[in-house]
Amino acid sequence: MLELTICLDPGDGRPLYQQLYDSLSAQIRSGTLKKGDRLPGKRTLASQLAVAVNTVDAAYQMLVAEGYLEARAKSGFFVLEYAEVLEGQTAEKPVRRENPPPSPAVRFDLSTGAVDTALFPFRTWGRIQKELLYNGESLLCHGHRQGDETLRRELAAYLRAYRGVVCDPEQIVVGAGMEYLLGLLAQLLRGSVAAVENPGYDRPRTILVNNGIPCRCVGIDEGGLDPAELEASGAKLCYVTPSHHFPTGVTMPVGRRARLLRWAAAREGRYILEDDYDAEFRFDMRPLPSLQGMAGADGRVVYLCTFSKSLAPGIRIACMVLPWGLLEEYRRAFGSYSNTVSRFEQQTLRLFLEGGYFTRHLARMRGAYKSRMEKLAGALEEEFGKITIRGRHTGLHLLAALPEGPGEREMIASALREGVRIRGLSEYYMEKKETCPENSVILGYASLQDGEVGKLMEALKRAWLGK
Repeated sequence: MLELTICLDPGDGRPLYQQLYDSLSAQIRSGTLKKGDRLPGKRTLASQLAVAVNTVDAAYQMLVAEGYLEARAKSGFFVLEYAEVLEGQTAEKPVRRENPPPSPAVRFDLSTGAVDTALFPFRTWGRIQKELLYNGESLLCHGHRQGDETLRRELAAYLRAYRGVVCDPEQIVVGAGMEYLLGLLAQLLRGSVAAVENPGYDRPRTILVNNGIPCRCVGIDEGGLDPAELEASGAKLCYVTPSHHFPTGVTMPVGRRARLLRWAAAREGRYILEDDYDAEFRFDMRPLPSLQGMAGADGRVVYLCTFSKSLAPGIRIACMVLPWGLLEEYRRAFGSYSNTVSRFEQQTLRLFLEGGYFTRHLARMRGAYKSRMEKLAGALEEEFGKITIRGRHTGLHLLAALPEGPGEREMIASALREGVRIRGLSEYYMEKKETCPENSVILGYASLQDGEVGKLMEALKRAWLGK
């Protein structure tokens, strides 16, 4: 039986049993106490430490519960293999790491994930929620697993009117964010290979791969995703952003969309996953109807959209529209899953849509964002002359290329030194980075305030021109 070296301090501030637990667990982790070592009995150790037996018992029980010790009937307490240190090795001592140098303070965040929270309709949203809290006792109970029926009716009407989506409310599934819904789809379609856009947003690819769907990158040209390269990829699924490709800003023309739909219809089991992430923000004309609308209610298109851009990222509401055949598969696989969006949030959005508040809110946002885009694009052209700017018509970011710039990496690094956070186009190339246009950066302007453009230009001139 071991003789333990333990010192308990009544003035330590921790309970004595906690001090004993900490001391013994540390000795087990360090290898001082090894696998198979038998600890002193509770009464023996209590006598040695001049503490109550209950103190020792409490510490021992904690160690048993966490897998450090095994209690054997009529034999005592023994150290388990859980914390064994290999023979001849000593416990690794923690390495003290120097704190990294502080990052430069960011004055202008031009990343694409930012939004202007000041534009959020706080008063209207809050008033609706308050009324629901006072009068919505039924919302404390479970709702429909695909989302409240009244919300799905409003979503179907909105998507039909503004995005040309052809669907019945029954085909809509509401969920807590695009990632969650795409994860369910991936499980439903497991066994397929997916084509993803290159360059493109990497998160969808990560979600698909994490759910067992291999991905192959398909190139983007001036018309969007290349159908010939898609056919050659051997994929059965195609994840695409046709209304506003991220990050190049390309809008897929009607002819290319028709080719994509013919690809899906040509083989059984092919599906297009249409991500319509920010189509609400079209500044020059009404956006083209969705691919889903062109295909019809039982076509081979799964339509996905989110309210992260139009309301706020923290309001985790997204929806997908499933073809009838795939809906039956979804219900068999996930029909018992509870909905992941609070019913109070669902009904707030329903009333926000039903009352016309959402369309008025979007009109206000479009006006504010269009003004910022025009001021930013105009200032860039005025200050940098030969700069090429794409993406003015849709979305919340611009793609800027500076032919005589110092190179993408230096453009990003020097801008950050001046307090401007931006990202480079090459970061979104999952393959063939060498084909990325040079000196190209992405400038998200959603959080840029109107009075900041002049100071932003001064910072970028110092960064990119040394002025």
